[in-house]
Amino acid sequence: MNKFYNKRLRILQEAHETLITRPNKKILPGNGIFERYEYPVLTNEHIPLEWRYDLNPITNPWLMERIGVNAAMNSGAIKWNGKYLMVVRVEGNDRKSFFAIAESPNGIDNFRFWEYPIQLPDTDPTETNVYDMRLTAHEDGWIYGIFCSESLDPNAAPGDLSSAVAKAGIVRTKDLKNWERLPNLISKSQQRNVVLHPEFVDGKYALYTRPQDSFIDAGNGGGIGWALIDDMTHAEVKEETIINHRYYHTIKEVKNGEGPHPIKTPKGWLHLAHGVRACAAGLRYVLYLYMTSLEDPTKIIAEPGGYLLAPVDEERIGDVSNVLFSNGWIADEDGTVYIYYASSDTRMHVATSSLDRLIDYCFHTPADGLRSAASVENICKLIEANKYVTAEKVYF
Repeated sequence: MNKFYNKRLRILQEAHETLITRPNKKILPGNGIFERYEYPVLTNEHIPLEWRYDLNPITNPWLMERIGVNAAMNSGAIKWNGKYLMVVRVEGNDRKSFFAIAESPNGIDNFRFWEYPIQLPDTDPTETNVYDMRLTAHEDGWIYGIFCSESLDPNAAPGDLSSAVAKAGIVRTKDLKNWERLPNLISKSQQRNVVLHPEFVDGKYALYTRPQDSFIDAGNGGGIGWALIDDMTHAEVKEETIINHRYYHTIKEVKNGEGPHPIKTPKGWLHLAHGVRACAAGLRYVLYLYMTSLEDPTKIIAEPGGYLLAPVDEERIGDVSNVLFSNGWIADEDGTVYIYYASSDTRMHVATSSLDRLIDYCFHTPADGLRSAASVENICKLIEANKYVTAEKVYF
């Protein structure tokens, strides 16, 4: 039995190390806006063996997996001490999610998890599940994490075990190791996608919200909201203004929500968001960009029509198929932007671009005209402009 155990352990360790150290390569030529990469940056197989296996040959002679992991997805991100970190939503085979930090030296491969997952202060006995943490290094000196805290709906009918209530849980830290749990956000509506703006606005904390009538349906919730908060240690949404609306027959007809916190650029605040529409296969999640004014972060100054990223190839397949979701990105000192996104609630990917390219994309891509006729008109304008370029024989 020891021979069998030792051989199996060696195979597991070698396969795990090979997976983690596998170089990731850009998929070229791409579309000029960003580049995808050949491999996911994190999967359930990246989870440390010590988290999944009892490595004692006496208590686990067959070297069975004791704690199964189903997915690694929907990760917040931050650059910390020269490393690229993701606060990953890890989902076990038991459907419970938790947070764990994975670290990479270059942001595109070699992600390794820290020794232990994050042990959040357990302050709410009704809380069943936590997930999708957005990280914000705020100018007040704290790093805040805002995430979904999910519980069974206390008003659910007898026997209804699927109705849920979503709250915005809040934690903060100075070192990403010691986490202080703050009271959940107080809001009249359910909130599952809440993001903290990195700077004070009029001396207050600013939140991007997504008001919903229920756990799944936006209902009267009109899109991405904006709220000013006096104190993050007792955060309450008293007034909420929709700054990025939903529209009929668009990529964000059903729902839309802020992804990670926006990036400050010389041209404005750069936002990454998700949009949801219904189709015959269910709900389709894609990612899109928009920009708001530096002077007034609630004022949209650019929003390209359509999506930036949509699921392709294997990204379309998983636990919740046809879904891309992002709640983490990193803008590096050299202007490189690392967009971390999950596909189909299963695995994590990275796409890279630059601030210059993303700003250019935002300001020079036509907005959604909301009608087919407007879409055709934009194409015809581009054709006519290209005729002029061809006629002038412009070469580079």
